[in-house]
Amino acid sequence: MSILILSACSPQPPITVYITPFPLSATEAPAQQPTALATRPVYQPGTLVAYTARTGDNLPALAHHFNTTVKEILENNPQLSEKTTTLTPGENLQIPIYYEALWGNSFQIIPDSLYINGPAQIGFDTKSFVNAHPGWLKNYASLAGGEVRRGADLIDYVSLEYSISPRLLLALAEYQAGALSVETLEPQEKVYPLGYEDEFHQGFYLQLLWAANTLNNGYYSWRSGKLDTITRLDGSIEHPDPWQNAATVALQNYFSQVLPVADYHKAIYSEGLYNIYTALFGDPWQYTSDHIPGDLQQPPLRLPFVPGKTWSYTGGPHSAWGEGAPLAALDFAPPSVVGGCAASNEFVTAMADGQIVRSEKGLAMLDLDGDGDEHTGWVILYLHLGLNDKIRPGMLVKTGDLIGHPSCEGGSATGTHVHIARKYNGEWIEADSVVPFNLEGWIAKNGVVPYQGSLSNYGRIITASDKGLANSYITAGNP
Repeated sequence: MSILILSACSPQPPITVYITPFPLSATEAPAQQPTALATRPVYQPGTLVAYTARTGDNLPALAHHFNTTVKEILENNPQLSEKTTTLTPGENLQIPIYYEALWGNSFQIIPDSLYINGPAQIGFDTKSFVNAHPGWLKNYASLAGGEVRRGADLIDYVSLEYSISPRLLLALAEYQAGALSVETLEPQEKVYPLGYEDEFHQGFYLQLLWAANTLNNGYYSWRSGKLDTITRLDGSIEHPDPWQNAATVALQNYFSQVLPVADYHKAIYSEGLYNIYTALFGDPWQYTSDHIPGDLQQPPLRLPFVPGKTWSYTGGPHSAWGEGAPLAALDFAPPSVVGGCAASNEFVTAMADGQIVRSEKGLAMLDLDGDGDEHTGWVILYLHLGLNDKIRPGMLVKTGDLIGHPSCEGGSATGTHVHIARKYNGEWIEADSVVPFNLEGWIAKNGVVPYQGSLSNYGRIITASDKGLANSYITAGNP
C-alpha cells in the first residue's frame, strides 16, 4: 500500500498583525465595583503564599505563573497527587513564589465560566438582546460562512465557532464601538471598529474574527502556562499577576494590542470593560460557576476512522479554530494515490457514542453526554467532512458508526483529511495537556511548532507528517 499525503488545515486564514490605536466608545455606565487586590509585595525567593484553586487550574500552569516548579508545589501540598489533572476549585494551596518584576493589574474583570461559550450561555437570546438596543449592530450585515448574516447572527456565529461567550463579545463591541448604543458610526469608524487596522480585516465581522482569535490566544496560553509577558503598544511590558484568572489575562492581552497605554489601563480596571459588562448583564462575579471540575478525565475515544484501516497522522497539536492557542486539534488523512484535495471513499467514524448536535458545511459536532447541547459536557469537533454521505444533525451514533468522508470542505485545507478537537463545557481542551488527547491509548504530544508533534503508545511513537512518511502511519483498532 502506498500513501501520499498533502494535508494541513486552518479554520480561518492566517492572521498578520498591524495595529493602531482606536478611541474608546463614549458609552459609560454605573456599576458596583469589586475590591481590587492590594499591590503585591516583593517576596523573598520561595516564600509560601496562599492560593485558592480556580476552575481549570492545573499544576504545570500554576508553576509557571508563580515562577516555581511542580515539584515544589507538591512538596508543600501533600494532599495533592502528581497524577491529578485539573485542580479542585476552592482547594486551598500554599505555593512557593519567586518574585518577578513588573507584575500587572490584579483586578479581575470576569470569571472564566463567563468567558467561554459554555453552560452559563444556555438560553441567552442574542437576537432579542441586540434588537432591544438602538445601536448600529442590529442593522449591520456581512457575508460570513458563505451567507449574509445580520449583527446578532454574526455574534452567535463567531461565539459558536471560537467558543467564546456571546455576552462577552457584545460587551466588547459596545465598549469599543458603541454597537448597542450608538446608532451610526462615522465612515472611518466602520472600517476598523475594534481598532485593529489591517487591510485584510476591514469591517466589523473581520474585526470580530481577529478579536476572538486574539482573546483565545491569551486565554489558553495563560491556562497552559505559556503566556508570561504582555507587551503594550508603547513597547513597555508587564507580567500577568500570578493570581490572575485566564479570562482577565485574555482581555489584558487583547486590549494591550489595540489601545494606547492610558486607555489600556482604563479598559482592564473597574471603569473599563467590567463597567460595561455589568451595565448590560449584571455583576459577572455574582454568576460564577466551576465549569471545569477537579481531576477532569477524558472518556475513552477511538481513532476517527474504520478499524483495520491505516491512515496518516498529518497534523500534530494545532489550533482548534483560528490560529494559535488553543492547540487542541489533530489531523488524520486517508491513503491516496494523489495529493491535494482529492475525493476519498474512506469514512470518518464516530469516536464515541453520542449525538450529532450540529452539522454544517464541512463540520459536525458530536455530543457525548446525551443532553443534545453543545454547551455542556464533552463534545468532539469534526472538520473537513465532505457533503456526500455526511451525517445529519440530531442523529444518534455508536462508536465506529460512519459519519462522512474526509475532504477539504470547511475552512482552509491543502489536502483531504479530518480535523478533530475536544471541548468540555464549552472550553477547548488542548491536545498536549494535563488531560491529553488519548485515542485508543495513543497520547498526543506537542511538537516544536504547531502541526508537528507525535502520538505515543507504550513506547511506540508516530510522528506527524503531511508528506506521507512511513512513521506517520497509524492503524485504527491496532492494540
